[in-house]
Amino acid sequence: MEILGTTLRICVDDLDTAASFYEHLTGAPAHRFERGGVSAAAVGCFLLMSGPESELEVLRKVSATIAVRDVEQACATLEAVGARVVAGPVPTPAGRNLIAVHPDGSVFEYVDRGPAA
Repeated sequence: MEILGTTLRICVDDLDTAASFYEHLTGAPAHRFERGGVSAAAVGCFLLMSGPESELEVLRKVSATIAVRDVEQACATLEAVGARVVAGPVPTPAGRNLIAVHPDGSVFEYVDRGPAA
């Protein structure tokens, strides 16, 4: 499995204020989208999320998003080394993803990401 990078997940109360801060911090523009009642902004290596507490409670359990070249290969590798895939692979706005619980109890999202075109 080839890991291409990691995105830090941050739940925020005010997405506009947080996005502005992280845009200035990173020098990168915020790419906004919505999914399942949650508004999100991807800014550099940060994924900011805001929405109903019931949705954020679930999202807070995922430590980080790990970008991989092929989520199917990641799924096979994770299962071979003892991780438990609890959701996916499924399509998302950012690529296919899955959620896996590592043997130590850590929860991570894995997402397909190809190199920048």
